[in-house]
Amino acid sequence: SSGINAEWPLRPGDTDKQIVLNPTEAQKKDTKNVEFAVHEVYAMDVFITSGSGKTKELDVTTTVHRRTDENYQLKMKASRAFYSEVCNRFTLMPFTLRAFEEETKARMGLKECVTHELLQQYPVQQDADGKSVAQFKFTILIVPNGNIRINGGLLDTSLFKSENSIEDKEVLDLLAQSTNRKAGGKKKKEKRPTATLR
Repeated sequence: SSGINAEWPLRPGDTDKQIVLNPTEAQKKDTKNVEFAVHEVYAMDVFITSGSGKTKELDVTTTVHRRTDENYQLKMKASRAFYSEVCNRFTLMPFTLRAFEEETKARMGLKECVTHELLQQYPVQQDADGKSVAQFKFTILIVPNGNIRINGGLLDTSLFKSENSIEDKEVLDLLAQSTNRKAGGKKKKEKRPTATLR
């Protein structure tokens, strides 16, 4: 498996915190040690592959994008309308073109936004050996009471088989823990019986 797990900054470009699970030689040189802190947000981006574990970008059109910190006065009316909708609906979170009512118009406006780096593309990944790659994404909030996973579906591991297994008891215990915050000591109020007038 491979993946880059990065902190979601308040504004794009505000952080260089990231954890690379299966780094290339170049990534090993460029990646710094990081420390997790309370009130940080991380995008967990996990790649699982049947090949070598080294992923590369596949030369196909991507449909997932995210805003950047760049400024540019867009020329086309379709681009301005599209970018305005992106800014209003998606702020800093990634989005897919399928989220737009008129996807064809969105694609027209997208080109100029990408050309002038107002939007960052999330490319489709492929294993270097040409094998299949599955991608699993979710977002984690680090809070004082523990970690909270705020999006992304649960991975049903019963659907997959692997020739590898985890045998370290500490790691197995850690994986068995929930990523969601435990319910605090608040007790639910008991419902009082209500009288009805006849």
